Amino acid sequence: MTLKACKKEQKIDREFQKKFKFEGSIKVLTQMMVDPAATEKRGGAKNLPLRPGEILDVIQFTNQEQILCRNSQRR
Repeated sequence: MTLKACKKEQKIDREFQKKFKFEGSIKVLTQMMVDPAATEKRGGAKNLPLRPGEILDVIQFTNQEQILCRNSQRR
């Protein structure tokens, strides 16, 4: 990984922590795949746009209905 790519990832992680008021380091707990039969959903201000079959990194289980995740683009 180049220095430029590393700095870009750090910047994205800082923005993520600021946006979701997430303290501490970001650790991926597990990965999940969006149901391939699901329809594509557009995200809102804090909701991730979902694509069928996309693999997401689970960062935190917030409650029974929502999970804090990021996609392959680290968003």
